[in-house]
Amino acid sequence: MTESTEKKVALVTGAGRGIGKSIAELLASKGHHVVCVSRSEGSCGAVADAINADGGSAESLAVDVSDKAAVQAACEKLLEAHGTVDILVNNAGITKDGLLFRMSDDDWEDVIATNLTSCFSFIKHLARPMTRKRWGRIINMSSVIGLTGNAGQANYAAAKAGMIGLTKSLAKEFAARNVTVNAVAPGFIATDMTAELNEKQQEAIVGMVPMKRMGQSSDIAATTAFLASEEAGYITGQVFTVDGGMVM
Repeated sequence: MTESTEKKVALVTGAGRGIGKSIAELLASKGHHVVCVSRSEGSCGAVADAINADGGSAESLAVDVSDKAAVQAACEKLLEAHGTVDILVNNAGITKDGLLFRMSDDDWEDVIATNLTSCFSFIKHLARPMTRKRWGRIINMSSVIGLTGNAGQANYAAAKAGMIGLTKSLAKEFAARNVTVNAVAPGFIATDMTAELNEKQQEAIVGMVPMKRMGQSSDIAATTAFLASEEAGYITGQVFTVDGGMVM
């Protein structure tokens, strides 16, 4: 592990697998203490254990991010233990796709609660110590779908677009306190979910990407780690598409 000049505390939601796992591992490799959050203690615990075994510093915290009371309790526990969380990565997300006329109220509300309201909750409870310290990095994991929309994903697109509006508004609120707020908008990324698609479906996805390949979770982690760094201190309120050229 490569140590940074100052170990910071980073919290990554949805860290049990995929993009969140890659982000947690990369931030740990840069010398930060990483709090790995997911709904399942087994998944976030395994990631934290692997980071620690590799010489890094991590802990796990099982939280249902859609539960506002649970998020508040978790944040209070973390602030008591660490004083502040310096880097917050709101990555947790779910999909419950369906055309509008077939979409249930629960499917709408679950996606909004998990993907969007959770960001509001974590930021509300963790950003004040950042502003007092006059240093903080908040990175919200949106999606190109939040920029373009997608049939059958009204709930997901609304949540991801909402994250962009939240990002830009809070960037203005926190800028004078040296707390940056940015969003990353991944395109098609190779994950466990895309691996289950058949060859024809994967070819159709790749055909939509100018670079003619899916991205890797490491591509998203690299962008996130840069936005969390000292070098990105003059960047705020921006949306970074990492999509192989889909949205230009």
